Amino acid sequence: MENTGVSISSDLQLFIKKFDPIKYKLMPKGIEIRGINDLHRNITQAKEIIERMKLNLIVLHNAEMLSYRGFEVNNL
Repeated sequence: MENTGVSISSDLQLFIKKFDPIKYKLMPKGIEIRGINDLHRNITQAKEIIERMKLNLIVLHNAEMLSYRGFEVNNL
C-alpha cells in the first residue's frame, strides 16, 4: 500500500490486523473497506471486533456504499 501521508491510529491498526481486509483505502478519519461479497456479515463482524477489543472506532455504511460493496471504519 502506498504512503498517503494519513496517520493510522493504534486502534485502527489493531482492527486492520484482526479483520484483515483484502482491499481498503486510507481516509483522513479511518479506512474504507471495498469489494465485500457478504456485506451484512462483514459489517456485523467488524462491529463485533470493535466491541470485543474495546476500540475507539465506529462502522459507517450508507446506501451509496452499496454500489461498491463497502463500508467505512472511522476513529471516534
